[in-house]
Amino acid sequence: MRQYHQLLMNILTRGEDRPDRTYVGTKSLFGEQIRFDLSQGFPLVTTKKMFWKGIVHELLWFLHPTDNLDYLHEHNVHIWDEWGLSYPTRIHPERVYVGPIYGNQWRAWQGLPEGSAPLDQLARVIGQIKREPYSRRHFVSAWNVAELDLMALEPCHVSFQFYVGREGTLSCHMYQRSGDAFLGVPFNIASYALLTHLMAQVCGLTPDRLIISFGDVHLYQNHLDQARELLSREPLPLPVLDLSPHIENIDDFKAEDIMLRGYRSHSAIPAPIAV
Repeated sequence: MRQYHQLLMNILTRGEDRPDRTYVGTKSLFGEQIRFDLSQGFPLVTTKKMFWKGIVHELLWFLHPTDNLDYLHEHNVHIWDEWGLSYPTRIHPERVYVGPIYGNQWRAWQGLPEGSAPLDQLARVIGQIKREPYSRRHFVSAWNVAELDLMALEPCHVSFQFYVGREGTLSCHMYQRSGDAFLGVPFNIASYALLTHLMAQVCGLTPDRLIISFGDVHLYQNHLDQARELLSREPLPLPVLDLSPHIENIDDFKAEDIMLRGYRSHSAIPAPIAV
């Protein structure tokens, strides 16, 4: 995870002080990139304790179109609660809505000609990888301009592209327009590494590289001390990801099919969320 540590160091030393939407303020860089070799271990940050259960369930939630937090709440995951838009009704007084965010865009993109079924971008890409592995169109976008105003939070990780190598490998390149470097980015790294593993298995490939390119990547002003504390710690060996080998369909994965082996970390470092 030294690439992640270097990103934090770069922000601390070269970041520009900027105002932001949350009024907390940030230190920000533009156009940074980090890369991970997935054959060297699963890139889950070890210099602070990560919420692995939340990472797994959030990705499984992204894999299905929904406009609410019911699935996450059923599994006692509340990482999206601060962005939820609560519309209590007589039928669902406790339901919390977030609008047509990632799952809807990945699996049920609207805006096609009237009468057309929503587009399942992820299923389309899986089919393309199997039929035309060297295509340059293995691309998924969450940035549906027509529906941005309906979302509780406009997508931060806005698109990703897969690349099939000649040796039967699968790499993923994700673009993130905005990255909360202390709280959000470690989640994003693990989530897209996990997605790459799931996609590789259902496509009969081997996970290779994860590349993340950032637009505005930043540390909030009230995360600077936490970032320095993290950087003072020595990274531990990376864990290994094991998946149930019988799963061949992306929709069939459940949390119990996703197992992390050998994860050791330093203690958690609490930090406030900027909403």
